[in-house]
Amino acid sequence: MTGEPALELQRIVKRFGSIRAIDGVDMRVEQGERRALLGTNGAGKTTLFNLIAGEIQATEGRMRLFGRLLGRTSVHRRARMGIARSFQSSLLFESLSVRQNLDLARSGTQGRQWRIHAPAGTAQSQRDTCRYAERVGLAAALECPAGLLSHGQRRQLEVGMALIQRPRLLLLDEPAAGLSPGDRPMLRQLIRDLPREMTVLMIEHDMDIALALADSVTVMRDGRVVAEGFPQDIRSNPVVRDIYLGAAHG
Repeated sequence: MTGEPALELQRIVKRFGSIRAIDGVDMRVEQGERRALLGTNGAGKTTLFNLIAGEIQATEGRMRLFGRLLGRTSVHRRARMGIARSFQSSLLFESLSVRQNLDLARSGTQGRQWRIHAPAGTAQSQRDTCRYAERVGLAAALECPAGLLSHGQRRQLEVGMALIQRPRLLLLDEPAAGLSPGDRPMLRQLIRDLPREMTVLMIEHDMDIALALADSVTVMRDGRVVAEGFPQDIRSNPVVRDIYLGAAHG
């Protein structure tokens, strides 16, 4: 590992017409760091994820991934450079099995075409698929169509589809959204067990989960960064308390 940060954002702006959805964001995420991105709905968190992943392009500013200037690099190129993400809304292929969803996710970063009726791949790739299914608690559901999974299992599969791409930077967009209290401990343990060579940037509305998993925290409001620090500092930050108490009583 070099001294370069995993991700560096410099004065990032994203305009949609006259609206500045992202307004001059600076952020530096070190290699191996677990960073939580907090803020209420409309703060700009998912827009920032979309910019990092390359699904939309910044209006202004610079972005570097492991020291490399991204510019207008496409989403597919960024995936091959080591970015993988999960989404706030499920994007699974409902009619395909858990195994097929995992295989499809892996094929995207390998630059090869995936065919639904093609052989399952090499023995090594089949073992890898089974290993990642087991890692996210879905070994017993490999042949189950994704559309028949419970909500908790769907979230597990989404994380598995990101992990099987072997990312250097993993973006998790509200991984605990909609999970029951019984499903949350497994998700927390899954994120804790990720290898430290993998950098994790996570959006999470549940502050208790975010602060328990994060090394550091960035808080956004109205497209801007309004607080940054260690979890214990963020928990007691009066600006952060005002944001969340205001949202609770608004």
